[in-house]
Amino acid sequence: MTEHGHEALAPANEVHSPAPGTSVRTSHSRYRSLTLALAVLGIGPVAILALLVAVLSVLSDVFLSLENIGNVLKQSAVICVLALGQLLVVLTRGIDLSVGSNLSLSAVVGALVWRDHGSATLAVVATLITGTSIGLMNGLLYVKGRLPHPFIPTLAMLAAASGLALYLSHSETIQGAPPIVNEIGAGRIASIPGGGDVGWFPTAAVVVIVVALLLTLATRGLIWGRWIYAVGGNPEAAVRNGIPVPSVLISVYVVCGLLAGVAALLTMGKGDAGSPTSGALAELDAIAAVIIGGASFLGGRGTVLNALTGAFIIAVLRNGLNLLGIDPNWQYMATGVVIVVAVELDVMRGYLERRFRSLQAVSAP
Repeated sequence: MTEHGHEALAPANEVHSPAPGTSVRTSHSRYRSLTLALAVLGIGPVAILALLVAVLSVLSDVFLSLENIGNVLKQSAVICVLALGQLLVVLTRGIDLSVGSNLSLSAVVGALVWRDHGSATLAVVATLITGTSIGLMNGLLYVKGRLPHPFIPTLAMLAAASGLALYLSHSETIQGAPPIVNEIGAGRIASIPGGGDVGWFPTAAVVVIVVALLLTLATRGLIWGRWIYAVGGNPEAAVRNGIPVPSVLISVYVVCGLLAGVAALLTMGKGDAGSPTSGALAELDAIAAVIIGGASFLGGRGTVLNALTGAFIIAVLRNGLNLLGIDPNWQYMATGVVIVVAVELDVMRGYLERRFRSLQAVSAP
């Protein structure tokens, strides 16, 4: 009887007991699957851009021409510069709704100084100072004014800067810009082959490259850059570690305002004028570019390269729809779809990262 009982239990034990190493192999397999999924989601913005380029190159014969590539680079320059400034703010869990109005006011001030004084240096300096001042006021209102969220001061500044631009210009476009500004905003580099005597590569793209390189060096090579990511990743821990959080927050709004001034110079140069409405809705493009590029409103995540990728996605999408003769209203709807897809990818990435951390904790000895 005893022997029979043992024989009955033996198969049951064999069924329910995993073979040696089975759980380890399963955990390792899940670990590799999650790592692969996170890697794929990490290149999501680049994949979206590559897909757009591939589709549009098939649908349009002129899309990949040097002339059109130059147009895309020129058209995206303002969005790129604004997006890079917005990126710094978003990294700290903030937002700057005033960059469009800041651009308009800075362009109007620069055009007025050029018209009244005829000094290119004064016009450029006035434009940049105006943009920087707006950014400084945003930072001070948020930090020193102890407002609950940067949405409030930047929304107020959106209205104030827009109204001041309309008042100073009497609601009219101020014609004329310094030659150096026109060259920056509308010029092309003839020395780069492929575009004939005029050239195809825009000077505005050089400005974007310079700004991107400087911000990359600042965020990766300076302690200030590490502080930005630390403040956005965990503000409480940043305070406990002695990071000057208020100063860091003010500084990102100052830099964002400065880059709005740079974008104003590009806008003035493109149209040889300063318009009080030239930055209308530009803040939405800047925010969309940053989010499409994979940055998170929860802070601490995002790169210069990804912000540029998001800006190029918007510019390529609009350029392609124009080449295909599609109603311009569809451009905004298409941009909205891309934003939703990008945010969904970010949500999925966050879920997989939590699963990844949980698996690491379970696998830890």
